[in-house]
Amino acid sequence: MNNCPRHNHKSEHDMLLSGRRILPPGMKGNESAADLIDQCFLAYNAGRLREAVQLFTRKMLASDVTVGISLAGALTPAGLGASCIVPLIEAGFVDWIVSTGANLYHDLHFAFNYKLVAGDFRYDDRHLHEVGVVRIYDVLLSLDECLIETDRRVQQMLVRPEFQGRLTTAELHHYMGKYAAEAEEQAGLPHVSVLAAAYRCGVPVYTSSPGDSTIGMVAAAERFRNSQLVLDPLADVNETAAIYYWSKQEGRRSAVVIFGGGSPKNFVLQTAPHVTDILEIETKGHDYFLQFTDARPDTGGLSGATPQEAVSWGKVDPDRVPDSVVCYIDSTVAMPLLTSYALTRCSKRPLKRLFERREEFVRQLRDEFLRRHGSSPQVSE
Repeated sequence: MNNCPRHNHKSEHDMLLSGRRILPPGMKGNESAADLIDQCFLAYNAGRLREAVQLFTRKMLASDVTVGISLAGALTPAGLGASCIVPLIEAGFVDWIVSTGANLYHDLHFAFNYKLVAGDFRYDDRHLHEVGVVRIYDVLLSLDECLIETDRRVQQMLVRPEFQGRLTTAELHHYMGKYAAEAEEQAGLPHVSVLAAAYRCGVPVYTSSPGDSTIGMVAAAERFRNSQLVLDPLADVNETAAIYYWSKQEGRRSAVVIFGGGSPKNFVLQTAPHVTDILEIETKGHDYFLQFTDARPDTGGLSGATPQEAVSWGKVDPDRVPDSVVCYIDSTVAMPLLTSYALTRCSKRPLKRLFERREEFVRQLRDEFLRRHGSSPQVSE
C-alpha cells in the first residue's frame, strides 16, 4: 500500500490539472480579434479579458437578461462612443446606461461634427492654453470651435419647451438625444453619438451627478434667465431601482458591465440595496458583474471594490459570484475588444426599449412598496 501523501491526493492533483492546456497555435497574422482572444488570451489579465468577453456573450446577452452599463473616465472623447457604445446599443446589447455627465457632453461634439484629434500628451499646456487648444491627455480639441460651440448648442436645446419642468436625467438625455440624432442626419454623419443612438433605441441614460459636467453648468446658467428646468435625482434613484426590480421578476436576470468606476459604478449597483434595504422588498442582487478597471481594491475606493465585497452590501447575488469577472485593464483597450468579440460571436438582441416603460416599472415598484408598508411612514416614539 502506497502511503505517499502525493499519491493519496492524486484525484485532487488530476482535477487541478484538468483545465485547458496552455499550448496556443502560432499566430498567422489573419486572426480575427475574437479568435485571437479565444486562442491566445490564456493567462493573467489577458485570461481575465477572455473570461470577461465570454461571460458577456455566453450569459449576459441571454434574452432574459437586462444589461446595464456604467461609463466613467473620458471615454467618448477617445472615440469609444462612436466605435463601441453606439454599435452595442444598436445591437441590443445595452439596455440602460449610467454615465458621467462629461462623457455625455463630449459625446455631443461627435453629433455636431466638431473635431477632436489625436495629439501628444507631452505638449506644453501653457502654450496650448495661449492658443486656445484643450487637452484630454493625448486628445486635442479647440476651445472656441468645439467646446464653446457645443456649449452654445446645448444652451439652445435647454431653452426649448420640452426642457421646461421637472425631469429625470433619463428624460433630459432622451430629449437631447433627439436633437443629437437630428444633427447627425443634417451633417450626413453615420451613427456616431451615444445620446442619439440611445434616443433611437429607447435606452434610458442616467447620470449620477447631473451638476458635475458642462451640461449641468449650462443648465445652471439658464436659471439666471428664468429657466424652469429642474432635474430630479431622487426620481432617478427610484427609476433605476425599478428597472433592476423588473429585471429580477418572473425568472428574468440582471447584469452590470462597469467601465472604470466612480459614481456611475455605485449608481448602477446601489439599485439592489435600495430595493432590498431601503424599500424592504427582498431581492438577491445583480446576477452578473463585469468590471474593467485600473483601480486597486486595497485603497478602499469604490472604483476598485470587488464583486465579493459588493456581496456584503447586497449589490451582487452571493450565489452568482462565479459569474463575476474583474479585469484590470484600461477601458480604452477593453471596450473595443469586448465590442468586436460580441458582434462577432452573437446575433443582435431585440431592443427592450426600457425608456418607454419607466413609468410602468416605477408604478410596479411603488405599488409593491406600499402594499408591504402602507402609505404613511411609521414614526418611532
